[in-house]
Amino acid sequence: MRYLPCLLLWVFARVWGQSEAQRENFPFRCLQISSFANSSCSRTDGLAWLGDVQTHRWSNDSDTISFVKPWSRGKFSHQQWEKLQRVFQVYRTSFTRDIQELVKMVSVIHYPIEVQLSAGCEVYSGNASENFFHVAFQGECVLSFQGTSFQKAPEAPPWMESVIKVLNGDQGTRETIQQLLSDTCPQLVRGLLEAGKPELEKQEKPGAWLSKGVSPKPGHEQLQCHVSGFHPKPVWVMWMKGELEQKRTQRGDILPNADGTWYLRATLDVEAGEEAGLACWVKHSSLGGQVMILDWGGRQSSVGVISGVVAVIVVIILSCLVFCYVRKRRSYQDIL
Repeated sequence: MRYLPCLLLWVFARVWGQSEAQRENFPFRCLQISSFANSSCSRTDGLAWLGDVQTHRWSNDSDTISFVKPWSRGKFSHQQWEKLQRVFQVYRTSFTRDIQELVKMVSVIHYPIEVQLSAGCEVYSGNASENFFHVAFQGECVLSFQGTSFQKAPEAPPWMESVIKVLNGDQGTRETIQQLLSDTCPQLVRGLLEAGKPELEKQEKPGAWLSKGVSPKPGHEQLQCHVSGFHPKPVWVMWMKGELEQKRTQRGDILPNADGTWYLRATLDVEAGEEAGLACWVKHSSLGGQVMILDWGGRQSSVGVISGVVAVIVVIILSCLVFCYVRKRRSYQDIL
């Protein structure tokens, strides 16, 4: 009986850990890439994602924001989108002009120039939200917008001090950015989450197979576990021996398939002849709490995160406790 709470806590920990691993958030991220070849030649392109789903894009050849998904408008009205389009057009013209002026103002800056901007927000339950705004210059983070003002990044060059001073002196720009990040972005994201719910919450089960690759080490084998066709993106793949994780498992990048699903390869380098007992385990939200197991020997199976054996044990223990309690109570009644 004293071990029952420990057993239940162990089961709860397994379930909690799995749900944490499969949780997916949907931050809204806008990425701007601007290239300046010289003072008269520049290009600005942008993309936007909700989680791992691309929702919007804009190219240097267009003054309008393009909708990638049928639900990319969210719950915004036509008038709200027209207002955003105008803000975007003014911003892009001003940004190009400001960079050209910056080159004239700071003697150490020379063309060609690359500027990247990442901004967006993430919404939580209730009305809570969190936003971000970061700018990189020549691949190095130089500033961010926090609260109501621009802040210099710790690794930014000294000349950024004068740039920050100019930016923070422009009250109109600061108020516009603050409104876009704190009000417009969360409102847009909530509408996107509602309008795109069927696609965002779709579940596609993974397919998996094993193969052998070429190991860079003499006398070794490279075991490969391929997992493909799953959605959403979060997935857990690990080479195991029994129930022991093989920490030398190497996971590649999660890559997109043409149909909107994802692919991942996990490899394990072992000495030749040591493959026995190894298996690839796959956990994904679409599997409904099951674990896909592919033995190197060729057997494929799936087991529950809470195994049937553990569940039966818990039921038996509880039944025995109830039976003993009832029997003991009856014995006392017979004596009385």
